Amino acid sequence: MDREKIEYHIRGLLEAIGEDPDREGLAETPRRVAGMLEEVLEGTAYTNHEIAEMFGKTFSAEETGAQEAVIMRNITVFSYCEHHLALMYDMTVNVAYIPHGRVLGLSKIARICDMAAKRLQLQERLGRDIAEIISEAAGSPDVAVKIIGSHSCMTARGIRNPSSRTETRTYTGAFKNDRDLQKLVD
Repeated sequence: MDREKIEYHIRGLLEAIGEDPDREGLAETPRRVAGMLEEVLEGTAYTNHEIAEMFGKTFSAEETGAQEAVIMRNITVFSYCEHHLALMYDMTVNVAYIPHGRVLGLSKIARICDMAAKRLQLQERLGRDIAEIISEAAGSPDVAVKIIGSHSCMTARGIRNPSSRTETRTYTGAFKNDRDLQKLVD
């Protein structure tokens, strides 16, 4: 990320909305925003393949005894809507996959979800990205991802419907047409 360019543009944005970017409360804001964006959009620096390699630590499914689906629920993430740069929050991700000889370290599943969310994103794409990364990292074509979240572009602006929640589901491999498997992420 080009922090210097971000700082320049944030200063211009503050001026454009009628603020004085040199006043005490805003003097450090361009630097702070650049640092925040570098942190919360860290995932933009990596492809799905690179994230899979980064968090692809696996163990033998036979040694761990994991022969059935691995399910992790209520992974908390947040992201930013690419349409309004608005916060997508209170997001929970449920992931299930069927091991094909290898299982992912449990923390790696949460790390994959977190890193994939650290991009300007659409919730639908986030589900696909997580499924793709889990599939590659675990070596399994059979992945399900369910995401439920609030979008400030819906709750705080526009329609201003604070109770609205968006739910998306992504199914690959054996999950695609098997309703019993799909229930694992519900």
